[in-house]
Amino acid sequence: MTTQQKREREQQVVACMIGLYCRKKHHTKGTLCPDCAALLEYARARSQRCPFMEQKTFCSRCPVHCYRPEMREKIRQVMRFSGPRMLLVHPMLALYHMAETLRGKIHKEIPQ
Repeated sequence: MTTQQKREREQQVVACMIGLYCRKKHHTKGTLCPDCAALLEYARARSQRCPFMEQKTFCSRCPVHCYRPEMREKIRQVMRFSGPRMLLVHPMLALYHMAETLRGKIHKEIPQ
């Protein structure tokens, strides 16, 4: 998988998770609330600029945390809520996410 494909897949997973979170927590339909839309744009921008994309699996496993503390806490809340529910809503993306997590645990991702 190329680096650009990894970026696109990561952004797709994050978008699905934020969409699920926003629908369930903020009761939106079809569109994201302004806070969740801002979080998604922020996550996309960070993903586009990530210098470690070739080696890493997910931002949480990266030695350099480029998210501002408040945005990092927001994305953590989204991931904690949406992660378990992704198997029901988007099973293929959830399985991909689990496979990447396991692959990252088996292989050292980024030399520190």
